[in-house]
Amino acid sequence: MSAASNAAAPGSVASHHYFDRDVGMMAVKLLPSEYYVTSSNTALSTVLGSCVAACLHDREAGVAGMNHFMLPDDGEAGASAGTRDATESMRYGTYAMDVLIRELVRAGARRDRLKAKVFGGGAVLANMTTLNIGDRNADFVLRYLGNERIEVAAQDLRGPHARRVCFVPATGKAIVRKLRAQTEVRQVQHEEGELLRRLSGPRAASAADNKGNL
Repeated sequence: MSAASNAAAPGSVASHHYFDRDVGMMAVKLLPSEYYVTSSNTALSTVLGSCVAACLHDREAGVAGMNHFMLPDDGEAGASAGTRDATESMRYGTYAMDVLIRELVRAGARRDRLKAKVFGGGAVLANMTTLNIGDRNADFVLRYLGNERIEVAAQDLRGPHARRVCFVPATGKAIVRKLRAQTEVRQVQHEEGELLRRLSGPRAASAADNKGNL
């Protein structure tokens, strides 16, 4: 059963359900600024470039969740939290992590039993390396989890590749596939470039305008 009916951020709960042939079960695909919490045998999947996804799991309670955020909420991401609505705020790491943990607890998890697996933060936007988006996201999620005393059971962060991640709540297993096909890589680069152009202010917009043959 999903926690979607009591969502803390309306419109940000992932809603794309499909059958995932790689894991042989129904799955939910998360897009940027979405999250999903489940206590059913439903896999959680997403595709990441410079973005980061955190998978949190309370195995004893049988509750797990994933988020997908685009920027750390570090004061450089544009509008302050006070001027953003809940759905817009899900784009930023601090809010996305707070919502995910809150919804997990509401679904029956206990904070002291949560374990995390974190992915993404790749350097996939060639002409936006000066912004260090991927590194900043990776640094943020590890710092956040450390401050919250949530154990990081596994991580696959940074590096030059985009990733497809599929997390299976029933086992806590995460399957990570590095994207190397040019069509897949270009799609991630295009989508994240456009998102960051809108979210990161003039500096990122200028870099995105000059991204060339991504």
